[in-house]
Amino acid sequence: MKILDSNMSFVDIGAGAPLVFLHGNPTSSYLWRDVLPSLPGRRLAPDLIGMGDSGKPDIEYSFDDHARYLAAWFDALDLDDVVLIGHDWGGALAADWASKHPSRVRGLAFTEAVLKPMTWEEFPPDGAELFRAIKTPGVGESMIGGFLDGLPPEYARPYPTDESRRPLLRWARSLPLGGEPAPVVARIEAFGRWLGSTPEIPKLLITFEPGHGTMLTPSMIDWCAANFASLKVVRHPVVAGHHTPEDQPELIAKTLAAWLP
Repeated sequence: MKILDSNMSFVDIGAGAPLVFLHGNPTSSYLWRDVLPSLPGRRLAPDLIGMGDSGKPDIEYSFDDHARYLAAWFDALDLDDVVLIGHDWGGALAADWASKHPSRVRGLAFTEAVLKPMTWEEFPPDGAELFRAIKTPGVGESMIGGFLDGLPPEYARPYPTDESRRPLLRWARSLPLGGEPAPVVARIEAFGRWLGSTPEIPKLLITFEPGHGTMLTPSMIDWCAANFASLKVVRHPVVAGHHTPEDQPELIAKTLAAWLP
């Protein structure tokens, strides 16, 4: 579908009230392939601009860019009464869009999502070391392909060159650590205040026992529970890494089905 000066690819199945599934870095709508079939209603999962099968315009791929293209996609499809489900940066984009369009939102669900600015000390130590290197100019460029290691090959296909991997690098360098980058931190703090002041909108956080690359530590999960209004936290006593929809799709689908408002 043509969106702004490019195009965005998306999955669209079923009918009824829309459930919108948003992926993060370095994945695509393929992330949700084993979650969508078990749920009711109309299920949509876009590829973010520059990712998956969506167009790759010559833009900065900042958080603002992704939010702008995603908002235009929502408007082009005239989506209303939406439940948003987000993983990784998809969770941040879901909360950001919802905070700006609250009358169009029926609920929000997250798993392993970017939901708060973090200090370097509270981020998992292995992850902190990795992201310090990625955020270093001249170093991160040679590392970003490693983000695709261990994932199904379908994720790597859209990124055959260094240039095509630019969105992945920009996302990695945008992770809000130690107060930087300031524009991203400000945007996350803004939607965090909204998440904390909207008890009328149900919210769900699906968590698992930490596995490879898990980002949300127990203290971060507790922080979300204390600060987001009407948040239900479902803690599954099984292991999943950062890419929870890859590791535990059946449990995610079952949890969403039981919670859907």
